[in-house]
Amino acid sequence: MTRVHDSAIVGAGPVGLLVAAMLAQGGADVVVLERAQAPSASTRAIGIHPPGLAALDAAGVGDRVRGEAALVRGGQALRDGRMLGALAFDEPVRTLPQHRTESILVQRLRALAPDALRRGESVRGLRSVAGGVELRTDDGIVRARAVVGADGTRSAVRTAAGIGWERRDPDTRWVMGDADDTTGRPETALLHLEREGVVESFPLPGGRRRWVVRVDDSAGPETAAGFAALVRERVGVDLQGLDEPSRFAARQRMARAFARGRIALVGDAAHEISPIGGQGMNLGWLDALALAEAFAAARARGAEREEPWAGWAEERRAAARRAMRRARFNMAMGAPRAGAALAARDAAVRALSSAPFRGALSAAFTMRGL
Repeated sequence: MTRVHDSAIVGAGPVGLLVAAMLAQGGADVVVLERAQAPSASTRAIGIHPPGLAALDAAGVGDRVRGEAALVRGGQALRDGRMLGALAFDEPVRTLPQHRTESILVQRLRALAPDALRRGESVRGLRSVAGGVELRTDDGIVRARAVVGADGTRSAVRTAAGIGWERRDPDTRWVMGDADDTTGRPETALLHLEREGVVESFPLPGGRRRWVVRVDDSAGPETAAGFAALVRERVGVDLQGLDEPSRFAARQRMARAFARGRIALVGDAAHEISPIGGQGMNLGWLDALALAEAFAAARARGAEREEPWAGWAEERRAAARRAMRRARFNMAMGAPRAGAALAARDAAVRALSSAPFRGALSAAFTMRGL
């Protein structure tokens, strides 16, 4: 007879791997289907907020992440080199390149379920069957009692399930690159709120720093020299040891439903949150943690033939809406400004970093309440 897994997870990014590790840790039989033959080492998400770290703790990898990550204890907002406001975090944010976080999660999954991860296997379609879902892959048929789509913004699972994908905000364009940290502030995030648009930088492990610059169109610099010139022009910093930059669009999208039948969506398959503020990966981890808890509760009450995430989908959609509102605020604050609008933004930053609002702002930046 064909093996029927408790859950099939589609996508082996940081969110899919966390779902798989959490479910396997709870005793479920899981399989992870990943279309890529090998993990990517490209520069992507870095921020690990306190709630995200708590999710990694629940999967048994938090201490390893702490051992490799850089600390961000606070942030400073500046314009023309002058301080507008400063914020200290009650709990630090950590940064670690996504490929390292994924590697740690892969090792954890292999310790729990050595044969669970199947690379080079794309999902070509799926259909509901009695007691579960049947997935058609490059290598044949995979059957599972439940399916988790963690396969990104172009999710094959979401498409096959017939779940719509809604645009929430206009796109904005950005360029980012990693360089040696010469700021003298190795545990501080810097937000340069300049007239032409924001320039952000964040500490990285190994004495490095990520720089992220808002640009006004899709062009942006394509070379390290062009990126360095842009940063120098905006904020007067000469970057050293700069990697080749990458361009991206910050988008806000959301699935019309996070679950349908025995199919659930997590992470970027469910919601594309602007990476400005570093919320996307962490929000996906919170999806994963809540999903694993709902799945475990269903197994514990012997309800494995029911939909295992009753109530989960709307709770996570509400969290995604809150995250999108915060991301919308972050993007608005980083937009180009001049004249009275520039003065108003400066005043708002000073006010928000003052005592009456400081606690709420710190909680928002560290992803509390999501």
